[in-house]
Amino acid sequence: FFFQAEAGIRDFCLSRGLGDVYKRQLLGLIFLYKKIKIGRLLFLSISSIIFIIFIDFVYNDIFEQRHRDRFEVVLGITEDNRGIGYNTNQSQLAFKSGGFSGEGFLNGSQTKGNFVPEQHSDYIFATIGEEWGFTGTFTIILVYTLLIMRMINRANKHRNIFNKIFIYSVASIFFFQFSINVSMVVGIFPTVGIPLPFISYGGSSMVASILLFAGYIKFDSYKKEKW
Repeated sequence: FFFQAEAGIRDFCLSRGLGDVYKRQLLGLIFLYKKIKIGRLLFLSISSIIFIIFIDFVYNDIFEQRHRDRFEVVLGITEDNRGIGYNTNQSQLAFKSGGFSGEGFLNGSQTKGNFVPEQHSDYIFATIGEEWGFTGTFTIILVYTLLIMRMINRANKHRNIFNKIFIYSVASIFFFQFSINVSMVVGIFPTVGIPLPFISYGGSSMVASILLFAGYIKFDSYKKEKW
């Protein structure tokens, strides 16, 4: 059956029924199908079906309505700039007003007027974007990227397995906190209460980040033992 279908698709592609772009796409799919084994293709298909069912169950039966509303706002299904989408809309306006170089320290119109909620903690990245513009936000992203890459590079050089796992874990925590917070503020992820490490206001978050980083520095000083 599969070989007959492949021959039929190839004949249809070579006919005048489709343009060159669609012919190349379908022929590419045929080539990809021939490279993938039937068992692996069946496994991927079953895994995809299970994943779709799981996502549907979590979205409809586990998430509350406020969680579903946030996802719908982010995906553009609904628009609610005065309700669920208020935080994201105001943070995007702050980024727009900041432009390339920003409006200056403590001179942001959106943040100074308290239009951006939680601008000292969860949405502090919007404050940076308005006051320092693209240059400020790019610098913050660059610093976090270099820090995480540096931690991973140092972990790769360790012989002690426990120290290596600990440093990987700390780098993962910083990466997920940073990426989720930035994605939330710019509007490509639903609003969640995750602060920006070392920058967001808050005693518990700052203490936890300092302890994790201090542990990384301490374990990084030992590179001789294997365990």
